[in-house]
Amino acid sequence: MSRRPAPALPAPAHPSAHRRTVTELLLRPTGPEAARPAALLPDAAASYAELRAATLLAARRLRAAGVEPGDRIGILLRKGSLDYVTLGLAVLCLGATCVPVNARNKVRELRYVLEHSGMRLLLTDGEFRDLVTRTGLPAGCAAVVLGDDPAFEAGADAVSEGEVLAIEATIRRDDPALMLYTSGTTSDPKGCLHSHATLLAEGENCCERLGVTADDRFWTPLPLFHVGGWQVLVTTLSRGACFVHPGAFEATVALDQLEQHRVTIAFPAFELMWNEVLAHPRLPQADLRSLRVVINVGAPARLAQMQAQVPQAVQVSCFGSTESCGSICLGDPARDPLESRLSSSGRPLTGVEVRIVDPATGAVCASGTPGELHFRGPTRFVGYFRDPETTAAAIDEEGWFRTGDLMVEHPDGTLTYLSRLKDMLKVGGENVAAADIEGYLTSHPDIAVAAVVGVRDARYGEVPAAYVQLAEGATLSEAEVIAFCVGHIATYKVPRYLRVVEDFPVTATRKIQKFVLREQIAAELDDMGVEEAPRIPAPGRPTGRDQTTV
Repeated sequence: MSRRPAPALPAPAHPSAHRRTVTELLLRPTGPEAARPAALLPDAAASYAELRAATLLAARRLRAAGVEPGDRIGILLRKGSLDYVTLGLAVLCLGATCVPVNARNKVRELRYVLEHSGMRLLLTDGEFRDLVTRTGLPAGCAAVVLGDDPAFEAGADAVSEGEVLAIEATIRRDDPALMLYTSGTTSDPKGCLHSHATLLAEGENCCERLGVTADDRFWTPLPLFHVGGWQVLVTTLSRGACFVHPGAFEATVALDQLEQHRVTIAFPAFELMWNEVLAHPRLPQADLRSLRVVINVGAPARLAQMQAQVPQAVQVSCFGSTESCGSICLGDPARDPLESRLSSSGRPLTGVEVRIVDPATGAVCASGTPGELHFRGPTRFVGYFRDPETTAAAIDEEGWFRTGDLMVEHPDGTLTYLSRLKDMLKVGGENVAAADIEGYLTSHPDIAVAAVVGVRDARYGEVPAAYVQLAEGATLSEAEVIAFCVGHIATYKVPRYLRVVEDFPVTATRKIQKFVLREQIAAELDDMGVEEAPRIPAPGRPTGRDQTTV
């Protein structure tokens, strides 16, 4: 008689499963612990008790302005501030969804977000008054200009704290909490919807991996309209630690905060920001002995240089997205050796499942074979707001989200990011990851940052073009860069065009906008009538059309 197979065991509950809402984290420090600092920003500071009180006050004002559970409430402010933090948490306290709006949006982008989100209320300040007026508000949406609306400020008198607490008590873990719009480059942005549960899981996961305690002070320059800003905020609240933010990023303010507030964990994330801190003339004299962990992304050569500049802190890398509520995988500062921390993004966080899939066949790749990263787990977003077709195309019936990122999983379980699938070049039939070329270029001591894009070519279909930012005081010619590449990397990877730039076009988080670089080089070549890239001389041979490779 055959035996029935044992039923599959249910997945273990995530360590954050006992928590219901983000705002209840403000109540975690009690008694004397409630006096611990919760937030340190250039404009103000607040203890946990003060942050809870300010959040409830803001929630009373929002309630008086007509905010109901389920509403979507926008925040359009350029700088991170204590007001931004308290307003965002107040929206969540009322069971509404916070919609942070990118402060770099102009009329077209703002109009799209206002209309697509169906927001009930937009909170902004005098800086954006004209922009909001020129954009116009859709039907059913009102705007409040903070500091210039006495009726909004006085609204708290009409709503009791008890009314707010009663609403907060009805919120469920799976209720929507945060909607972040991905930065669209070729199409309209998508509204990424997260629940209280996904935010709580991400905060708990980061605490576990980084060993966060109530004594930590966690700094990030990432704005609160970026997922990284919320990742750090919820991480700190999860352990009663302190959230430190520079408001708007500026290297001197950042370095001052790191030193004066005795920051223990820093999450600059993007190397353009951290490079400005590392290049600050006061860095050698700054007392950063409290700094124990720095979280960065970048090519291994650059990560090695950045680690050497702040040797007292353990530098780890990470990988994540708006759809994953921040980090999917993160290095372990207590366990991972230097080589792993420089060459990988660490291991998946608790409860997060990953697989590497061949984008052509859909087959799961063997260890060491590059493919598209799919993930599922407690931090995966709910879906794209009002876009069921795109959501269904991105998330399969088993809950796996297709990231569009080319990665490789190693035998030890760590993952290494290679490129966006759309950031792959096809040079004469050869697949080339832009990140591969960038990593090699930044190993040159005179190149601080590199960005590689593909440009059309009559002979090869596409060739690489490199934009580089040089180290301070360095000079480098196109011929010197080519000589640095020829014979060391495959010829089809050698940039056929080089542009030295002082600054890159970037997003608000200093992420390089490669689509702008592609448009620039394409327009430049069109103006010059160039259809075929210069040939690359073979190593040791004179330059000339007959003495070339590929």
